[in-house]
Amino acid sequence: MVLGVTGGIATGKSSVTEMLVKLGAVSVSADDIAREAVAPGTAVLQQLCAYFGESILNADGTLNRDALAGIVFFDPAARAMLNRITHPAIGRLAEQKLSHLQAAADYPLIVYEAPLLFEAGAESRVDQVLVVTVEPEIQLQRLIARDGIDHAEATARVAAQMPLTEKIRRADYLINNSGSLVETEAQVRRLYRELTRRAPE
Repeated sequence: MVLGVTGGIATGKSSVTEMLVKLGAVSVSADDIAREAVAPGTAVLQQLCAYFGESILNADGTLNRDALAGIVFFDPAARAMLNRITHPAIGRLAEQKLSHLQAAADYPLIVYEAPLLFEAGAESRVDQVLVVTVEPEIQLQRLIARDGIDHAEATARVAAQMPLTEKIRRADYLINNSGSLVETEAQVRRLYRELTRRAPE
């Protein structure tokens, strides 16, 4: 089974994925694939430079993700273009990696951690979707602490994403990460047992 793990910014998607891996799952990260897709020399990076300019590159020719984020964050049209350029390549790489793991059949559960699972229309890559949730004020507090930003910027970053309520509506499973690490781990263990019991031999 391939389980898609998604959620909002600073909800704890990576932490939950790590817990699943410790229990025996294997993970594929959409963020890691996105970095691979824009590596120096790729057609995707060339397209990004053609559209956004050379200012999005570091001195060594790699993509400056912060510079690109600064351009697209408050510009929906630029963000849409970024997605049009990158998502097909990310999709191809993700499908290759997931297919390889499924064919190997070495793991009871494959986790595809994808912050933009719904936004990228990538639900078809997974069998079920887990959304990691958190109370809105806790989400802001964690984002402020993690990224060293103020409340206004944190609020803007959350508002720029698909509402967490919409992701929850479309989820097959939920993990509420508002409480302690121990509480989250207990939820993850229960879910892992349920999913691996269902998995075909």
